[in-house]
Amino acid sequence: MGRKLYVGNLKFDVHNTDLETLFEPHGIVKSVEIVIDRDTGRSRGFGFIEMASEGEAQAAIVALNGIEFKGRSLTVNVARASGLDGDDHTLPPRASGLDGDDHTLPPRGGNTV
Repeated sequence: MGRKLYVGNLKFDVHNTDLETLFEPHGIVKSVEIVIDRDTGRSRGFGFIEMASEGEAQAAIVALNGIEFKGRSLTVNVARASGLDGDDHTLPPRASGLDGDDHTLPPRGGNTV
């Protein structure tokens, strides 16, 4: 089991401090990160919490998974590694093309020369 937790089904107006306050009764919160959409600047409705120990992480899961927080039922579980090094929980930047050019398709409706 890990110390880093996934927290899902968050309202879009939840802030890092809200999550820290929610998780603090269950142990020492080492870090909080609500994932933000880079295009809109809004929350994507999920985030990650790192607790100081695996025991504290497990206590937080037992206490908080499924509870209602700001009108939504939270999902709290151990975060799965999605990055290349197994520790980074972010996606790599989008590639527009192999050479860096933004390759677009021609308009629909026939051949263009």
